[in-house]
Amino acid sequence: MNGMEVPNKQEISELHFRLEEILTREERERLARSSNRMEYNKRDTIIKQSSRVTEIAIIVSGIVKVTREMRKGKNLILRIAMPGSFLGISSALSSENYDYSVCALEPTVVQLVDIEAFRFLISENKDFANEVMNRISADNLFNIGRLSSLLSKQLPGRVADIILYFSEDIFGSPKFSIPLTRQELAELAGTTKESLIRTLSEFKHDKIIDMSRNGFSINSLNILKTLSRLG
Repeated sequence: MNGMEVPNKQEISELHFRLEEILTREERERLARSSNRMEYNKRDTIIKQSSRVTEIAIIVSGIVKVTREMRKGKNLILRIAMPGSFLGISSALSSENYDYSVCALEPTVVQLVDIEAFRFLISENKDFANEVMNRISADNLFNIGRLSSLLSKQLPGRVADIILYFSEDIFGSPKFSIPLTRQELAELAGTTKESLIRTLSEFKHDKIIDMSRNGFSINSLNILKTLSRLG
């Protein structure tokens, strides 16, 4: 993991996670002692797939992409992670190596928690363990939805899903700027760069969206949702 260490604050509640309610004072102090706060620049690698699991990454600020490296140099972007996201949990509990890579899409601050301290808290605090399981379940449900979209929908439906994902889940606005290249958007849609560009151009021609570089503006939310629903 390459990044610059920044001062580690004791106040864990900044992580947008209910640790103040779940952990005792002693447990919060143990967590603070066993973690480092790191700052990453845009495009820095935070977690490298297949490397040994040593820490859990908690996004404090910024946006990252979670990527599965496939054979023949191809990548599949699994999701975009926002502040409060825990990364590496499933790998830490079921494997010795990370199952995916994580890369910063903008300047990002991450709390890196030692894996042994994390496992200790899970074993000692049932509320913390339940919260972790809830997060794993939410991630699994999201991945099931993503897989269903990739396998069952035609390209217009998959591209509509991506636009709705950024609009509703990531930015909460019909106007937004996607911090991904066209190649990365294609990886998120499970298609080629050329096919993605062609589909976006068709959406723009049909006045479903407006585009300028990475900027997007939704003109017809109903049509996008119809494309998503019909696949």
